[in-house]
Amino acid sequence: MKTLSAAIVLALSLSLMPAPHGVLPQAVAHEEAMKGSVPQYLQDISVTIRANRSEGSGVAFVRDGVTYIWTAAHVIDGLRSTRDVIDPKSGGKRTVVEFQDAKVIKTLVEDGRTVGRIEMDAEVIRYSDFIHGEDLALLRVRKKGFIKESAKFYLEPKLPALGTRLFHVGSLLGSTGSNSMTTGIMSQHGRLISKKVYDQTTVTAFPGSSGGGVYLTDGKYMGMLVRGAGEGFNLIVPVRRMRTWAEKAGVLWAIDAKVKMPTKAELDKMPIEDIGVKPGGSKDGKNFPYLIQKGE
Repeated sequence: MKTLSAAIVLALSLSLMPAPHGVLPQAVAHEEAMKGSVPQYLQDISVTIRANRSEGSGVAFVRDGVTYIWTAAHVIDGLRSTRDVIDPKSGGKRTVVEFQDAKVIKTLVEDGRTVGRIEMDAEVIRYSDFIHGEDLALLRVRKKGFIKESAKFYLEPKLPALGTRLFHVGSLLGSTGSNSMTTGIMSQHGRLISKKVYDQTTVTAFPGSSGGGVYLTDGKYMGMLVRGAGEGFNLIVPVRRMRTWAEKAGVLWAIDAKVKMPTKAELDKMPIEDIGVKPGGSKDGKNFPYLIQKGE
């Protein structure tokens, strides 16, 4: 017990020691970020997604003046429909998967007051379902130049350490809480749920947060908030997992600006949905009871 007490005293003493000259403690770095342009930048790239009666969050990535939106697949799942058609070549029946347009909403705030909203249609160009897939979707806003700022993804191989301070911007409670900013820390890496990797964070989230970004204090996008089991226990699809899927799905260009982008014609020929996805239940639903979108 004496050894343990001494260790605790030493740890507390070290935590209270001033940082060496030239080193910026994380708490000070957080305060500096809050004073700077990072919060406004995160506001600029964040949107609300409306999909029929469901509302969630999204993050903009801009290429060649076109706004693409990353969001969670379960937010827009209600836009998906299927119909059977006869294949003109084989004469057999095949199933066509179609998506209605989502609504991308930008809330305008001026002089400390909400003054209006801009709403745009966005087509679903890539989708991986939330049960057997990656719970990721990429939208393309039909209006060019809708958003000027673009998300910057954290693409370094080193994982942010546990305890790293994070920001979340999302539409908490849907459009009622559009672009709400919360804070927390990275609380654990690599939670494995239904064979999918998630990172855990304490950023505050509510229904409507799904699809919203989680960021380092410098504004780099760390992952997408998708589900949780209560306040302070929320899960993100980490950007490393997003990157792996995006490469397979042919949309890595929507994460890494250095990757060559396909032409619109090439993009339009790509399948929207991952092949082999079938509806079904999730055995982990009772442990992580909410996919954090808002429904009426």
